[in-house]
Amino acid sequence: MRGHVDEANRDNGRGAIAQSAVRRSNLARVLGEVRFSGTHSRAALATRTGLTKATVSNLVNELIERGLVRETGRRQAGNVGRPGRILELDGGSSAALGLEVNANYLAVRGVDLADRVLVDRRVAFDAVRVGASRTVGELARLAGEAIAELEESGARLVGIGVAVPGLVDVPSGTVRYAPNLYWQDVPITEWLRRRLALGEDTTITVDNEANLAALAEFGDESNTVSELVYLTGELGVGAGLVSEGGLLRGSDGYSGEIGHVPVDPYGRKCRCGQHGCLETKIGLAAAARTAAPDLVGTFREPEEQARILLRRAEAGNPQALTGLDEIGRWLGVGISIAVNMLNPGGVVLGGYFATVSPYVVPTAMRELRARTVAGETAVCPITASVHGFTAAVRGGTSVITEEVFRDPSRVPAGAGEKYRAAGDV
Repeated sequence: MRGHVDEANRDNGRGAIAQSAVRRSNLARVLGEVRFSGTHSRAALATRTGLTKATVSNLVNELIERGLVRETGRRQAGNVGRPGRILELDGGSSAALGLEVNANYLAVRGVDLADRVLVDRRVAFDAVRVGASRTVGELARLAGEAIAELEESGARLVGIGVAVPGLVDVPSGTVRYAPNLYWQDVPITEWLRRRLALGEDTTITVDNEANLAALAEFGDESNTVSELVYLTGELGVGAGLVSEGGLLRGSDGYSGEIGHVPVDPYGRKCRCGQHGCLETKIGLAAAARTAAPDLVGTFREPEEQARILLRRAEAGNPQALTGLDEIGRWLGVGISIAVNMLNPGGVVLGGYFATVSPYVVPTAMRELRARTVAGETAVCPITASVHGFTAAVRGGTSVITEEVFRDPSRVPAGAGEKYRAAGDV
């Protein structure tokens, strides 16, 4: 008899889990319709999702309670019947935080689920000199200040996305190797969670900066391709690879290290230990050496260096023009490697590449055409990032918000009421 009871309990448990999964899926369907298809009444949502009106009404009530959807006004559908209340995306009660570690700066960006910017700042910081522990400590301090600002606006933090220039073990949130920072086996998730006193209900996702930048670029409305290569252009050079709308990570999650592909066996020694890596030819340090030698050894933010390069090129400075042309040539070499291997629909240039794109893209395109094995049909456009130096930190927020849209039950019930109460103060 006991065996029959245990089996029944197990069946009930499995049934409850399955029912919960279906409800989460339906919540996401309804929220997705409101998010992407514009304002709707409950009846219209029932028609679009194929769910019953009663089911949709219950799901909408739950989304309102979680602060993800709100009702506003009434709209008459046709000439008869009762006007339906209109639903629209809310999301002001929940916020995602993006953090970025760079050799020369730290960045923080906070947005609510409707992508309204609540916090946005970047500070100069020499992460190489101070080391991993102090850098993450400063990152935690900036994050703590940002979280306080989010809470003052009535938004609850649901997660943090961290962008780092290096090889990242995403499941554990550990930076395995970041040659330009001289980091190895740095447990960022563990350190941040402890220093910020965050519980396990707050997600912390750490990923390679190029991956997160690629996601931000892919998610932009101006992008129209499903196969994309994004190249960072800062002290280091990495590639974020998007295939069929998702990141192409490789078997261990370490894909995209195009900056460490050797292209010149007699070239400079790279920070990774090899000689003649692509990064030594087109990284921001290489651009300074070839186009603006007076910048070498100075501590400036990458964006400031990029603006100096652009101004000099626009002014017709011969060294700047010659140097950027050389950067464009080697950039084309690197892009041709990616194009011959991956056949993407487009290549997007981030970082300083985006700033000086008028002076490097033409040469890069000529080099690409000369080196593409499949000929002109495989040559894809090379364009400048719409987000520039902010792409990675934007990607940090997007991975968190997308998690919520995939599973709205992550946002606690009652969040909407707290948000509205804070807004009334």
